[in-house]
Amino acid sequence: QHLGLSQQARKIIEEIRSSPPARRVHSAAGNVNVRYPSRKMGIIIQAESHRNELAGVYEKEYDPETLEYYDQPPRIKLVYKAKNGRRVGIWHTPDYFVIRGDSIGWEEWKTEAELPVLAEQMPHRYIRQEKIWHCPPGEEHAAQFGFFYRVRSSAEIDWGLQRNLLFLEDYLHADREDLDEKS
Repeated sequence: QHLGLSQQARKIIEEIRSSPPARRVHSAAGNVNVRYPSRKMGIIIQAESHRNELAGVYEKEYDPETLEYYDQPPRIKLVYKAKNGRRVGIWHTPDYFVIRGDSIGWEEWKTEAELPVLAEQMPHRYIRQEKIWHCPPGEEHAAQFGFFYRVRSSAEIDWGLQRNLLFLEDYLHADREDLDEKS
């Protein structure tokens, strides 16, 4: 409520919250299908890559500002100029829809190696500005609802934090009632 979202934005959030993932993720060359049992969400969260998207899942799972996150939310339409200058509209399934204390929106996770290739193929869809990747058509779509659209790159992953989260995962989820105060 404190974000002052429109009725249309609230409807989108409710649809995402009440719907199963729009698609099942699949393994392909270079990635591994991952199913993560999220304690924060109380459901299985999908990731298409254990070296990229799964790091994003861990980030959201342990970030206190992330209130909820959903994998494979319903498709959104991205409209932009193709490389040849023609206007195209494509249906795109973002990787995650994230509800944070201060913002709400979609995330698309890509490896740093594939982003320059995608930017070459689709120069109006993927743009790098000051070391940050953007998707202008995604950002434009999200802005109409007061949401964000972020391209997240594998270059952003803090692997030290990831190793620590994996190591401490059981401790981080320990119920306070189960802790022995004498230990």
